[in-house]
Amino acid sequence: MKKLLVLGLALCSVMAFTSCKSSKSEYKKAYDQAQQRELAGEQSSEPIEIAPVNSSTTSGTTTSLDTRYRTEKVVLTSGAEGSLKDFSVVCGSFGRKEGAESVKAGLVAQGYNAIIVQNPETGMYRVVCGSFDTKQQAAEYREQFKANNPDNADFQKAWLLYNK
Repeated sequence: MKKLLVLGLALCSVMAFTSCKSSKSEYKKAYDQAQQRELAGEQSSEPIEIAPVNSSTTSGTTTSLDTRYRTEKVVLTSGAEGSLKDFSVVCGSFGRKEGAESVKAGLVAQGYNAIIVQNPETGMYRVVCGSFDTKQQAAEYREQFKANNPDNADFQKAWLLYNK
């Protein structure tokens, strides 16, 4: 009976120590990578020029922009009142507001009028780098934003959001 009890305790101890170790180290790796990316972005002191969005096209040519968008009901959680319009360019999504605030602060430091919105249904925080009345304006701005940030892989995934 004692052997069975000792064997059971030993087995439980081994399982307890090995199961927690792997998830903690993966979390630590992801956290360290995010910290390195953030530090790399902050160390760059070069000013970024933000070109105005030009909604006109040259005569006879049309631009084929990707104007696909995702529809969500979002509310403004951080930023100037009235800055959230129908179509927005989302450059980051976070489950925690702290992550969104960090990205927003970086964008504001670069001269963007970034805001944070939240989808109350999912709880996700979205970092918006620009918000517009029309889908076309938002699509053009997204392309300009991506062109201004070619080295940021996360910003290259920017997408359009329609606030229903």
